[in-house]
Amino acid sequence: MKEVSELADVTIKTLHHYHKIGLLMPSEISEAGYRFYGEKELQRLQEILFYRELEFSLEQIKEIMNTNPDRRTILEKQEALLISKSQRLHTLIDTIKLSITSMKEGIPLENKRLFAGFTNEQQWNEVLEEQSKYLEKTYGIEPLTVQEADVQKMNEQAAEAMTFMSNMADSLRTGVKHNDVKVTDLIKLHIDFLNGHGHELSALDFAAQTKFFLQDDFHLSMLETQQTGLSYYLAAAAEAYQAQSKG
Repeated sequence: MKEVSELADVTIKTLHHYHKIGLLMPSEISEAGYRFYGEKELQRLQEILFYRELEFSLEQIKEIMNTNPDRRTILEKQEALLISKSQRLHTLIDTIKLSITSMKEGIPLENKRLFAGFTNEQQWNEVLEEQSKYLEKTYGIEPLTVQEADVQKMNEQAAEAMTFMSNMADSLRTGVKHNDVKVTDLIKLHIDFLNGHGHELSALDFAAQTKFFLQDDFHLSMLETQQTGLSYYLAAAAEAYQAQSKG
């Protein structure tokens, strides 16, 4: 077993677990309890590890491999999935490079380029996973799940949110006062956009939301990482906009 562990770069504990759940059975177990693996078992382990690389759960892998016993069929499917993942990763890497270049040169990236690579609901759910887990654990909020029909809407809303936050951060950096007409216009456009895309958000709601960001470490960190002081600037601007809306 030690040789197999070193060859496949998996722990002995992992091999024991695969055996325990019936995913990878040894070809032989000695009287002393040592597990032995032949060529057939090594091939199955390779297939398992390919699926793990594709982030399939062990339950999914077991079901797939039990219903598709033919090794060639499994490998062909894995090849197609890995090629698709590779292409997506290359697209995401290119998007990151473009974003870094645009920041260095001070040239805004087109909204549609900000989310190149986010083409389906699985990718969006991966992006939102950390935040969803945090909100569920901290506040008991049910995790947001993006469906296929939501992808285009999510892309549009994310692009608008990125543009809004970028403009707010730029206003802070250039010394625009939080109650300046430029800033209040940005907030009005942002709220109007959200209300036009299925959200019900008043000036009061938005002000309450920005105050929540100040008290919540996760969201506070997200804003402050983008621009130091942005969370406080946003909250002050939202409060000023709410006061103007009352008038």
